[in-house]
Amino acid sequence: MSVSRIQDGNAQMVQQKYLRNDQVKAESERQVQGGAVSSPTERVDLSTTAKDIQQLKDALSELPDVREAKVQEVQEKLKNGTYDVSADQIAGKMVGESILDLFV
Repeated sequence: MSVSRIQDGNAQMVQQKYLRNDQVKAESERQVQGGAVSSPTERVDLSTTAKDIQQLKDALSELPDVREAKVQEVQEKLKNGTYDVSADQIAGKMVGESILDLFV
């Protein structure tokens, strides 16, 4: 999967935020190295970060809680008797989620 060809609008917005931050950092470093800035100063820009986080939260809140297409697919498989999940897959998901819970 190529990161530059993301189809999801929310994921594209996140990617653009990161790219913009990288561009701002690169420009700041160029100014410092080029002598455009007389002395290094620290800058904290919490409002921009807070706005970015809020935009991301808003975008995520617009996503559906249930993926209807996936639900329909599983329901069809259950009706047809073709739904098959191995014990290894179930165990893997359980272990993965419990490890994730430790870090969250």
